[in-house]
Amino acid sequence: MSKTIAIIAGEPNSVSSEIIFKSWIERKNFFHKPFIVIGSVKLLNLQKKKLKFNIKIKQVNNSLSLKNIKKNELPVYNVDYNQKNPFEKVSIKTNKYIFNCFAVAIKFLKNKKIIGLINCPISKETLFREKHQGITEFLSKKTGRKGKEVMLLFNEKLSVSPLTTHISIKHVYKKILKTKILDKVKTINKFYLKSLKKKPKIAILGLNPHNFYSKKEFKEKKIILSLVKKIKHLKINIIGPISPDTSFMFYKDKKIDVILGMYHDQVLTPFKALFKYDAINITLGLPFIRLSPDHGIAKDIAGKKIANPKSLIQSIKFFNYIK
Repeated sequence: MSKTIAIIAGEPNSVSSEIIFKSWIERKNFFHKPFIVIGSVKLLNLQKKKLKFNIKIKQVNNSLSLKNIKKNELPVYNVDYNQKNPFEKVSIKTNKYIFNCFAVAIKFLKNKKIIGLINCPISKETLFREKHQGITEFLSKKTGRKGKEVMLLFNEKLSVSPLTTHISIKHVYKKILKTKILDKVKTINKFYLKSLKKKPKIAILGLNPHNFYSKKEFKEKKIILSLVKKIKHLKINIIGPISPDTSFMFYKDKKIDVILGMYHDQVLTPFKALFKYDAINITLGLPFIRLSPDHGIAKDIAGKKIANPKSLIQSIKFFNYIK
């Protein structure tokens, strides 16, 4: 299999092209495998000119052969898209283009031309409209792994994973199931053992403040606590349920590697407050490795050349783990 990775250009009217260009300039300092960009050559050239980057962009063909690509040329597999200005308002106009980029990447993965993909930020609300989902759920459906996907926000010091992802808070309670928690814990543990060569310590949060439970609200005791006892017999290093409001205060003292929360913002909010751009989003449970920077499209600063590329750089660097 090729050692090449692919970076999907993401939302055109965002900071995506800027962080790609900045990462390309810095690549020699942190990455030694080839990578290509999947996106519009025409638009990237427009944005390169607008942002005043002195970068040569070279279009590659369907074979993804990089033999004739010079070291100072950024290889891009072209996906057609017409836009008059370098940056415009975010709208549904870009949806077809973004989905086409993902289709190309999935085809290359199936043909083993790339070992994994990184997608730059997209506007979930614009791309998926009224559906409560993100790229994690989208790719799991596309690859026949629906329900098997796990969202992991990764940092070498601490990672977090929400049991439920892009759903309304009112639906969280009924989604807290033993089988769902068990599957995610197994997937996270397997990932750490295989990719990071480390047995992780996983902490499971309760749902309610201070893990309070009553006869009507018994998730903490009947579901989470009883499951933790069962998981320990599988020789997985796990603790919980621990109180959500203090969990991020003592993760260092308890030497916790991963915190598994019951819903999206329960773990993502404190995690992003701690690590900001020094984190990446990894989708586990797919037949390939998928990552993305842990931030949004930042449309308010698109085209201003002030975006921080650190999260994309961390995403690219992660493939140094992959042999």
